Amino acid sequence: MRRIVLSIRAFLAVLFNAGVAGQFERILGGESSVEEAGKAKPAVEKKPAPSAAPPEPVRSEATTLLAALQREARFVDFVKEPLDEYSDEQIGAAARDVHRLCGELFERMFQIRPLLSEEEGSPMEVAKGFDAGRYRLTGNVAGEPPFRGRLVHHGWQVLRCDVPAWSGAKESASVVAPAEVEVEG
Repeated sequence: MRRIVLSIRAFLAVLFNAGVAGQFERILGGESSVEEAGKAKPAVEKKPAPSAAPPEPVRSEATTLLAALQREARFVDFVKEPLDEYSDEQIGAAARDVHRLCGELFERMFQIRPLLSEEEGSPMEVAKGFDAGRYRLTGNVAGEPPFRGRLVHHGWQVLRCDVPAWSGAKESASVVAPAEVEVEG
């Protein structure tokens, strides 16, 4: 059991940390110890020839995110399911789980936080030279800034973006959820 836990930890470390991945690669390539793999290579080491251009990713980050939402929260199943045959209570119960699981995934991948700390409904002043990517003005917008109004929505921002890189086959790059087959036997 201890080796299984260790192998899962190693897998995740290699997947999300390039330095650890390089150490594993050197160890698997024949270097004798973790200490030797962690040491920097001598400066006289032959540098690899520069490549023309990095290869194009075969899967978009949007597809990878959608696949993660499906895998962890059954998001696509929920959105694609016709709801006419279900009661509001059944839909609400399913939505509660999807909502919670999507929120956990967003927190882990993006660490989403409010853009502004002020309470919604509080008075606001948007100064001259404001960034239109941070503020969307609605209502009676006329004249020159500064604009005075009230905060309708605090906005959202991500503090990180940890969407994993696709490492699967080119043929399955568009697959959001693989077909599941239960083998009888």
